[in-house]
Amino acid sequence: MPVPRDVDLRPFVPKQLAAVRAWFEHPEVRHRLGGPEWPERALSLQQRAHDDEEFRGQRVLRSHTWLAWDGDTPVGFLGGDVYDRWTTWDGSDPDHAVVHHVEEGPAMGSAYVVDPARWRQGYGTAILRAWMTPRETADVRLFALGVDGDNVASARCAEAAGFAASSEEPDWEDTVYFLLRR
Repeated sequence: MPVPRDVDLRPFVPKQLAAVRAWFEHPEVRHRLGGPEWPERALSLQQRAHDDEEFRGQRVLRSHTWLAWDGDTPVGFLGGDVYDRWTTWDGSDPDHAVVHHVEEGPAMGSAYVVDPARWRQGYGTAILRAWMTPRETADVRLFALGVDGDNVASARCAEAAGFAASSEEPDWEDTVYFLLRR
């Protein structure tokens, strides 16, 4: 059983790339999220204007990325977009999202990575709990994580942090969304 942990989320900045790049080389992380280009992409998304950019029926308001720290040690990465609302959709039209449910926002969807050397130590749950604390998320009403249907470890972290699965079965993309409302 992992020891309960606390982490601090601090904004992710370019000089920290070297500290996290290797995490994204791990085969499991690469399988779930892609390779080491992920943190660079997150930095570029933070810096660009989102003028009326839409993603599956949601308007992107802003992007945020943080490193999670245990004291002076980076232990995880968390980042994503804040949307004007939360939507659910189906895969009936592969070229356009077919939205069938809308919930008032702001809502934030994120992905997270724990340093693979620190897996099974409680950091995933700690990172997800800390997600609600930065001033950048003070207005967010709904937090969402898309978890691959076979990613038992991430699903357990989400549940331990207070998130609930929005459905029992994965959707058309083999994703289960875990939501936390405040």
